[in-house]
Amino acid sequence: MPNPSDAAPAPETRAPLRHLDVRKIAREVARHRVIDGRRGALELAITFGPFVATWLAMWLAMQWSYWLALPLALPAAGFLLRLFLIQHDCGHGAFFRSKRANDWTGRLIGVLTLSPYDFWRRTHAMHHAGTGNLDKRGIGDVDTLTVAEFAGKSWAGRLRYRLYRHPVILFGLGPAYLFFLRYRLPLGLARQGWRPWASTMGTNVAIAALSLGLILLVGLKTFLLIQLPITLLAASAGVWLFYVQHQFETTLWARGKAWTFHEAALYGSSHLHMPAVLRWFTANIGMHHIHHLCSTLPFYRLPAVMKALPELAHINRLTLRDSLATVRLTLWDEQARLLVSFREAKRRALGGF
Repeated sequence: MPNPSDAAPAPETRAPLRHLDVRKIAREVARHRVIDGRRGALELAITFGPFVATWLAMWLAMQWSYWLALPLALPAAGFLLRLFLIQHDCGHGAFFRSKRANDWTGRLIGVLTLSPYDFWRRTHAMHHAGTGNLDKRGIGDVDTLTVAEFAGKSWAGRLRYRLYRHPVILFGLGPAYLFFLRYRLPLGLARQGWRPWASTMGTNVAIAALSLGLILLVGLKTFLLIQLPITLLAASAGVWLFYVQHQFETTLWARGKAWTFHEAALYGSSHLHMPAVLRWFTANIGMHHIHHLCSTLPFYRLPAVMKALPELAHINRLTLRDSLATVRLTLWDEQARLLVSFREAKRRALGGF
């Protein structure tokens, strides 16, 4: 017979102790907010230049064989992902000191990333303002239900949610839909005046113009064979990163007065520890708990913060291997204060589904 002491601990014992003075830590982090325009220009140059060079290398390689060109889509997607993360910093006003420089850099990059900058910036600001708040879900987040909410849904509603949370949808079909279709209209902000429409329609026109120019240069088939794998790889990697940043077992969700901004920022965001080359391509976004504490901090300052505040290195730390296990976590258990899988929720007989 199995020894009771060998059984898995109750969910409550897995919930982390959270005792740090998060407001004090936030003040310490903010001291590192120094924007260097020359550093920003350099980071942009060493990302955009190699992206264009790799795209052209794919085109040249296709003169011999597509299978020779296709592997180059991986580094090209890495550079495109990094451009998106520069656009992300521009949206936070953290890349250049000038708002105008941030905005126009973000808008131009948005043509490459298929992301309407002003529309995306607004929805992303909503995500930061309400991250981990169960009362403010729905904009800029991965849809997350509580165990009780899932149990209260109809059979069809549960099926829809299960399909939505399936890895093939979340990291395959979902990113393609998000960047190719959903971002073509200001969904969620359609009634908030003309600015979301101007952002999306202006980006759409610029995307069409750039695409047409490249098609005239290399041909429609060649353009699609180059651009589609680059964009799909970058989109899937970006969505996966965003998922891992908040969808892990010991994340934090709360309601009403139990929710506070600084606690949700620090404890509701992960620290994805990656090899140096991946940290470069992802612009240190794995240090996401620090980013949420001070979103105006340039991405190249994040390692210095981690070094100055070593206690942050172990908070919500995930390795790449750990991050793969987060895919099965789908429901927020409000009693245990943990993100759990469908199987675990069912095993604990919460809702009888």
